[in-house]
Amino acid sequence: MSADAIRIAGYAPEGSTHTAALRQIADSFTSRTGWSVEVIPNIMDLGLANTDLFDLTESGELTMCYFSSSYLCDRVPDLSEIDQPFRFRDLDDAHQALDGDLGRRLAEAVRSSTGFEVLGFWDNGFRHFTNRLRPVRTPDDVRGMRVRLQPNEEHIALIAAWGGIPVPCELSAGIRMIENGEVDAQENPLANTVAYGVERHHPHVTMTGHLYGARGVFANAAILAAMPSDVGAALRDAVASAIASQRSAAADRELQLRRDLEARGLQFVDPTPSERLAFRP
Repeated sequence: MSADAIRIAGYAPEGSTHTAALRQIADSFTSRTGWSVEVIPNIMDLGLANTDLFDLTESGELTMCYFSSSYLCDRVPDLSEIDQPFRFRDLDDAHQALDGDLGRRLAEAVRSSTGFEVLGFWDNGFRHFTNRLRPVRTPDDVRGMRVRLQPNEEHIALIAAWGGIPVPCELSAGIRMIENGEVDAQENPLANTVAYGVERHHPHVTMTGHLYGARGVFANAAILAAMPSDVGAALRDAVASAIASQRSAAADRELQLRRDLEARGLQFVDPTPSERLAFRP
């Protein structure tokens, strides 16, 4: 990269709220600074694993990426606080926490343990349970299912408590296992379920909302610190603006996706309050 250029990347297809946010950042940053921005929407399209984003950003090959915070919990255990089942009441509760003391504390923990600077948290929505076998209304209905999930101890413990068989793996491997029927189920926000084609294999969706997913926006700390102060401020401002836009778009998209999936014949289960309580560990 030249001295007045940056490279930013993610792992979602065109049309996703996360890729739209990357492009918004690029446009805002370029218009304010004149620097050029290379956007790589989906690193997996290059034959790489989504987890390669961490190494590429920390090494400086990328200036910035976004990533689900769950994947970084092994290096930054404090991040697991986000992944506690039923930790947040709703989106507003989650956003207030991540924009406030919780987010600042987690950003400091990331800074002290990695080469990343956290510029904020995007919304990956609440996670729901999908499967190829049967409607799921209670944890007993999950018993014996092989469930692909993120490699995160909180997630693994939750699925095991439901009687499922956790199959933790990175995303590209998980998609292949879902396509091949090597796993029976997965849990994701509706946007991810559709973005990665899971809905073609899983006709059953249970709106458990059991975990909230945050995607941290991670910059290479050394590159950010070396930028002229006005350029660094422009990047921070561009990310902050994109956070607000992405969260709003993600909430709207989830509502529309449900309507679309129901029209395609997917079967949705909405647990009652007492039934949802049974999913709590």
